[in-house]
Amino acid sequence: MTIYPARSLVILTGLPGAGKTTLLRRLYDLDGTESAPVTVGAVTVIDSQQSRSRWAGRPRWAPKPVRTGLVFATHMWRIRSGVRAGGPVIAHNRGCGPFVLRAFAWLARRHGAQLHLLLLDAPPEVALAGQYARGRVAAPTTFTRHQRHWRALLERVRAGDPAPAASARVLDREDADRLEVIHFGDHRGLAVPGG
Repeated sequence: MTIYPARSLVILTGLPGAGKTTLLRRLYDLDGTESAPVTVGAVTVIDSQQSRSRWAGRPRWAPKPVRTGLVFATHMWRIRSGVRAGGPVIAHNRGCGPFVLRAFAWLARRHGAQLHLLLLDAPPEVALAGQYARGRVAAPTTFTRHQRHWRALLERVRAGDPAPAASARVLDREDADRLEVIHFGDHRGLAVPGG
């Protein structure tokens, strides 16, 4: 069992469609209608779907790239607010590029927390099928970029380098299915199989 420190930002990341939202819903009893972060015990649970639900196609006059940017900014602001509040945060984020991870590490340090990564590893074809199943498919160039960043991050983590995070764990889909609870200090959080 892995226990994260009480002041932690755990980023659940993986390819789009890998099953991150599904995992958070199961662990924290979410139903997918939430439009704001959810507090479970002392843990703040932040899924990007919450920000998409918050805006739900608004503002209607704005082109899709503007709405996408607004959803992203809302999601990042909510992660920042959760970390600033001082309690443990677990957040879904599909971006795993170096700049994004360094930004999360900086945010965590600035507020006296640690960044930890939980990597949900699904083969690209499985992730792509997941995108089609949810009805939201990443553009081919976007998905290719995600795959490139993902492969680089996995290689580093499997070689023992979690930087810029304090720790990183890789879960395959079977591991994720067995995952039952996460612990943050004394608070209910996440127990990682094999940890």
